Amino acid sequence: MVSPWHTKDLVMTNIDELKSTGLKATLPRLKILEIFQKGAQRHMTAEDVFRVLLDERSDIGLATVYRVLTQFEQAGILIRSNFESGKAVYELNEGQHHDHFVCTACGKVEEFYDPEIEKRQNLIAQAKGWVVHDHAMALYGQCANCAKK
Repeated sequence: MVSPWHTKDLVMTNIDELKSTGLKATLPRLKILEIFQKGAQRHMTAEDVFRVLLDERSDIGLATVYRVLTQFEQAGILIRSNFESGKAVYELNEGQHHDHFVCTACGKVEEFYDPEIEKRQNLIAQAKGWVVHDHAMALYGQCANCAKK
């Protein structure tokens, strides 16, 4: 299922999208949603979002950024992950499961999906009598750039 939050041909406006989740379309919410839709950086901390807003000369405080990110997570617009750094990292909820590589040197996060891994995890769960509803997998190491250094 493809989420309406990150499609190239947005049928509804961001205002309609926010209203459909029960959120008012305030300037901070619209700006933050736009930052994630632009896709310049897919996985962002609250501080990353705040830096983008500062670069755009937006008068939106860090506390507001945290509040909006929490609201977006609760509304299903964003997904929060907590990687080894301890900081919450947010990404648009596109409705497609994926796993992550996380660079322990620079913090880069890269997504991947492997149907064989997913199948194997389900087989292991079944063998142990588990019914898996969801999972998150993060592999930690060094990205290609950091491994060269």
